[in-house]
Amino acid sequence: MENNRERPEMGARGGGERKFYSRPKICAFCSDKNIVIDYKSTDLLKRYITEEGKIRPRRQTGTCAKHQRALAASIKQARQIALLPFVGGQRED
Repeated sequence: MENNRERPEMGARGGGERKFYSRPKICAFCSDKNIVIDYKSTDLLKRYITEEGKIRPRRQTGTCAKHQRALAASIKQARQIALLPFVGGQRED
């Protein structure tokens, strides 16, 4: 029994079986009414954009549908007037 393949009680990662329970994400804009989605607040909008320049989906950010639509519209507006880039930085391979 020197080999790990001979011990079926071990999990895939070598330890016991652990289940992952994701906690529900709460919309930051619904919970804090003072946060305003505006195309001029680039620091806020940058948190919802990936390194490649794509808009992050709701399942990653936890925003509700109403505020995700407002975020997308503000990001697109900020891109049009060159406050945010359309694509991310150059990658060096």
